[in-house]
Amino acid sequence: MGRVIRAQRKGPGGIFKSHTRLRKGAAKLRSLDFAERTGYIRGIVKEVIHDPGRGAPLAKVQFRDPYRYKMRTETFIATEGTYTGQFIYCGKKAALSVGNVLPLGSMPEGTVVCNVEETVGDRGALARTSGGYATVIGHNTDDGKTRIKLPSGAKKVVFSTARATVGIVAGGGRIDKPLLKAGRAYHKYRVKRNSWPKTRGVAMNP
Repeated sequence: MGRVIRAQRKGPGGIFKSHTRLRKGAAKLRSLDFAERTGYIRGIVKEVIHDPGRGAPLAKVQFRDPYRYKMRTETFIATEGTYTGQFIYCGKKAALSVGNVLPLGSMPEGTVVCNVEETVGDRGALARTSGGYATVIGHNTDDGKTRIKLPSGAKKVVFSTARATVGIVAGGGRIDKPLLKAGRAYHKYRVKRNSWPKTRGVAMNP
């Protein structure tokens, strides 16, 4: 007679609910507007903050709204070397310096970038983890596309008008230091997901 094995007894489990109570909000580039398409817009880094559940620090960048008399605060993924009071320039005509946001087509080959848009206007999707970066390999001016090398080593072709932040994401080397004790692992995964502690099947009874 067959028996119901442990995995079947355990059942399918519940629907995953991410632990977002302490999160600081989505980290995205500015919404693509006329100012960024044609020239540039200047913002200032107000603070660099830790986001629970994320390895990379975030930067709160304040921009003047180009259409109405008010300030807008955006949450960017901080690049290595970001500091409070730093000016961040976003747009086609922005200078090629660390922290600025430019279209890939405006960058020379070999530029190290992060928080790259996969499709134009999606506000950043690739190379966002701490210490992560992508590299611009080459441009095809005929069809307006750019080849980039992702952190995994894979090559990807995206539109040259897709934006990216110059530099590498801050918080690199995070995994070089061992957690050392269970308490640190507990707090690390408590704000991420319920995937710790993991008991090996070998250590269990049948």
